[in-house]
Amino acid sequence: MAARAGGGAQLVQLNVGGRRFSTSRQTLTWIPDSFFSSLLSGRISTLKDAAGAIFIDRDPDVFAPILNFLRTRELDARGTDKSVLLHEAQFYGITPLVRRLQLREELDRSSCGSVLFNGYLPAPVFPAKRWNRHSVTGAQLAVRPVSHLERAVVRRSNTMPPNLGNAGLLGRMLEERGPGAGAVNDPGMVRLVCGHHNWIAVAYAQFLVCYRMKETSGWQLAFCSPRLDWVIERVALNARVLGGSLGDSDKMVAAASCSEILLWALQPDGNGTEIGVFHLGVPVEGLFFVGSQLIATSHTGKIGVWNAVTKHWQTQDVAPINSYDAAGSFLLLGCNNGSIYYVDVQKFPLRMKDNDLLVTELYRDPSEDTITALSVYLTPKSSNNGNWIEIAYGTSSGLVRVIVQHPETVGSGPQLFQTFAVHRSPVTKVMLSERHLISVCADNNHVRTWTVTRFRGMISTQPGSTPLASFKILALESVDGLGGCSAGTDIGPFGERDDQQVFLQKVVPDASKLYVRLSSTGKRVCEVCSVDGAPITAFVVQECEGSSRIGSRPRRYLFTGHSNGSLQMWDLTTAMEMVGQAPDTGGLSEEELLQELGHCDLALTHALEMGRAGSVAPMCAASSSHLCREVDGPRERPASGSLPPSCRLSHEQQRRLGGSFVERCQELARSSELAQYESRWPGPSRELGARGGGHLAAAQRPPTPSPASAEPSPPLAPSRVRVKSRLKSLT
Repeated sequence: MAARAGGGAQLVQLNVGGRRFSTSRQTLTWIPDSFFSSLLSGRISTLKDAAGAIFIDRDPDVFAPILNFLRTRELDARGTDKSVLLHEAQFYGITPLVRRLQLREELDRSSCGSVLFNGYLPAPVFPAKRWNRHSVTGAQLAVRPVSHLERAVVRRSNTMPPNLGNAGLLGRMLEERGPGAGAVNDPGMVRLVCGHHNWIAVAYAQFLVCYRMKETSGWQLAFCSPRLDWVIERVALNARVLGGSLGDSDKMVAAASCSEILLWALQPDGNGTEIGVFHLGVPVEGLFFVGSQLIATSHTGKIGVWNAVTKHWQTQDVAPINSYDAAGSFLLLGCNNGSIYYVDVQKFPLRMKDNDLLVTELYRDPSEDTITALSVYLTPKSSNNGNWIEIAYGTSSGLVRVIVQHPETVGSGPQLFQTFAVHRSPVTKVMLSERHLISVCADNNHVRTWTVTRFRGMISTQPGSTPLASFKILALESVDGLGGCSAGTDIGPFGERDDQQVFLQKVVPDASKLYVRLSSTGKRVCEVCSVDGAPITAFVVQECEGSSRIGSRPRRYLFTGHSNGSLQMWDLTTAMEMVGQAPDTGGLSEEELLQELGHCDLALTHALEMGRAGSVAPMCAASSSHLCREVDGPRERPASGSLPPSCRLSHEQQRRLGGSFVERCQELARSSELAQYESRWPGPSRELGARGGGHLAAAQRPPTPSPASAEPSPPLAPSRVRVKSRLKSLT
């Protein structure tokens, strides 16, 4: 509704989200091609309320500072979320305000990253196609420098992808090897990152590259594979081959898709030699090195081993495998028949003639539940005895058990040490370290952590395990992950057994931010955000060796691969040292979670159980706290996760919200006449009078006059001149 005011100015009444605002046409239209100029010129159809005001279905709390900017050309964004304000300014087409808010964001964010940002490796050049599938010479390989990073599977528990039988994987293989093989996924997207010592391997859809870290020159590209004719699903890196017979080579990298495995030897000069193509016969779901042996495992129950000394590839059938882990030269397999089998890969060459991998049953679960997670911990050797073998495993029924084998009882096998029945869903991960026992179940990555007590370095029953924490690592990634490969977004835990481990949390699939959390307590260590805004598609934590200088020590790094093919590095050692100084702890707040969920379609992800109170209360809290800041000026922001008393304010609270103008009046004029003036102006009108300044302020609905008073209601907001003259007369 528009009306003529004195002097020819045209007044405009607006109803924004249920709140009334009054302003002039000139105020709304001084910016050309904005929402308001189109609205008032008739180019946009209008909807009017019962009082004739133009209705705009937007947030009135955010509209108030936008209207104030149109009036004064000044921005007062105190108490308003800058990103929300920017979004609304873009909707209304307020170009000067949009540019100002974008500049504020650019000042807060830098393409050079935060203090934890450690390096940026751009996407490599797309290599030439590999012409000969069985070439063993390095002449056909694209030569590049190499870098670092695969999680050390021999140091962590690993669980096979759930519910992946032959049909699912073979079906995916046929799709990927069809006419559009590799075209379904972005060929320039990082799918996997893995590392070993000071090397990392980065896998794209149809090729992989290796980088190496040099003390003086930093990360250098050391190897680039040719472009393959199938999509890479698994990758493994070994940067230290001990006792091998590969000539001058002491590095190996392997890539697998479906049942095929391609293995290269990396030369010191950066050249790569294709060792060969090996076939497991069934889909490869685990690919890693144990010493110089390349191991491939499948959920179907088959294991393959390639030995660097004998250059012999051998496969053997076992029970269906659900989990695996390795320590030293021992490879342990958790199977669906409730048994844990082990293979001593050092003894593998001794039985080549028998074609027998010496797969031996180590332990059988008392309930014969499926072994879904495994973690092996070898205690340090002492002069008096050898290693104690400590094994923690999880089952499909949610049990977590710890078994121990003493050096003097090797012949009798490990004994059951302790059982934890604290999960009701299948256990997906377990980690036994020097100080902690950590388990994760399938209920939205629910983590349970205990303290492990030890006597002379060996696990002790006195005083037993103490529960430390229970929390969830919520992640809405699909089961197969981005590009059909969940191995690139494994949450962890990452870290060496004698140090504190960490979890990595990426909430939504296209997120460009990762949350790093302590595995022992769930406390947030830090958060890292892509310096170029590209979504994170793969990540891993790797500990790199220190330099040769005196006093140097290994440092822990987080490596993130992105949808644009880049690799970014973050210094977690510094983050761990600063964790005591971090002002924010724990997981995501309710506001952060709602903000993250706004970036994805929950219908395409896992079902998420959320009550109405969980989603409504933060909005209620935000609106009430914003109202306090809008009326009384800046106030302390409510603590994350804590809610104000209610969105329905009491009479006393309403008086406080509108009392700033009254208090100033009382300081200037202490008289009963002022009190009489105060009684004529209710709280909302006082707010508008204080904020009005030479323009008509945003108005609430005028109060209905009482029957006892025949006085007409005052105007929506007194002008500043009238207020000053009245105050002057009162003083």
